[in-house]
Parts: sequence; C-alpha cells; structure tokens
Amino acid sequence: MTVFRPCIDLHQGKVKQIVGGSLNDQGAETNFVSDHDAAYYASLYRQHDLRGGHVIALGPGNKEEALKALAAWPQGLQFGGGVNQSNAAEFLQAGASHVIVTSYLFDQGEFSWQRLEQLKKETGKQRLILDLSCRRTETGWNIATDRWQTVTSTQVNGENLAELANHCDEFLIHAADVEGLQAGIDEQLVTLLGQHATLPVTYAGGARSLDDLKRVHELSNGKVDLTIGSALDIFGGKGVTLEQCLQWNAQT
Repeated sequence: MTVFRPCIDLHQGKVKQIVGGSLNDQGAETNFVSDHDAAYYASLYRQHDLRGGHVIALGPGNKEEALKALAAWPQGLQFGGGVNQSNAAEFLQAGASHVIVTSYLFDQGEFSWQRLEQLKKETGKQRLILDLSCRRTETGWNIATDRWQTVTSTQVNGENLAELANHCDEFLIHAADVEGLQAGIDEQLVTLLGQHATLPVTYAGGARSLDDLKRVHELSNGKVDLTIGSALDIFGGKGVTLEQCLQWNAQT
C-alpha cells in the first residue's frame, strides 16, 4: 500500500519548498520559507509516528539545521545532501536512520561502482538509500546530479533499478522536472518504478492533492510511496493537509 512520506527540505539554512529545476549556485525559485526550524518539523513527524521521511540539504549552509532535525527524532529520519564516504558515518551517528546519496556516486559524470562500494563499507547496505532523482530525456529518464543541474548518461530503467537494488535498502526518486510545480506527478515514471520495484521506493515531484496518493497507489500497485511538499498545509500549501495524509496512512 502506498503511504505518505514526510520531508524537510533545507536551503540556505531555512526550511523551504522550492521549484526543483530552478536550483543553482545563486539560489532557487521559492514557494515557501518556514518560520519554524527543522527540529520543529522533525518533532511534528515524531509526534505522529511518521517514519521514513527525509531531510535534504540543498547546497551548503544547512548542516546545523539538519543535525537539529536528526537529534529531534533519532532513527526516524533519513538524511541526504552532500553525503560521501568521509561524512556518511557522522550523519548516521547523529541519528539518521539512513543516508541518501546521489552526486558522490558519479565521477566526471559517470557512475562509479568503486565509490558505491567505498560508501557501503561505511554505511552497510541496510542504511544506504540511493537517490536516483532524474530528468526526462528523449529516451526516458536519466539521473541528474549536482542539485539536479547535471544530467548523466545513467538511465532510470528496469535493468539499472534491478542492479542497484543489490546495493541499497531503498530508492528515493525526485522527478526534478515537476518538483515544486504542484502540476501533477509524472505518471509514466511512477508506473515504471512500480513495475520494477523490489525495494521500498519513494517518489517525489508534482503532488498537489490527496488524489495523487490514490493515483500513485493505483499506478504502482502500492509499491511506491509518495512525498508531498509544496502542496501540503504545513508548508503553506492549499492542496492537502497533513491530517488528510495521516488518515490515508492509517488505512494501510
């Protein structure tokens, strides 16, 4: 059964919701900036026993807030953003249930199996999540790194999902082209993920209402979970409330 998974997106030291495709060194197109810190949201999720959510640091200047969130709910949140071989253990020791990694696994634009093996030695397969966030291309979807600005040659397809599933505990996949737009999910991508999912998979991007939870459940046969960000009331959205998402999860 598809469930709602919460998130805490950090940008320039603040909890924000941004338009994913706009993120660059200068900033990002922003939908929402919270008056609350990351620990507030972590505590809220802990209060409702919402597990499997992710804290994502979008660029530098977010470590302090990320550590606050992990301390507020030890083992309740995953952490991603700049994770590599040298710092993965630090975030796990700080309370992350898993670390999430993308860009470190690419060396000059090419996927590095060597780096993946080095990282697994630090985390173990059971505490590693591969972020396969991607952009649509002429041939399907390709993994995008460096805050989704660099499109690599590595495709998100059945063959690669099957191979990479041997090396991690979960997948997190942002559809960068629709992230933050509240214009609907990428239904074809969700369908693909559902067809090939052998591990827990969380999809993020474009969700705008409770109907999107139902749609992801239908398209993926309940194999893919959904993150809702900008449309959620706790992030200033008007499409769906946290209470509705909690009620949905209670059905599972």
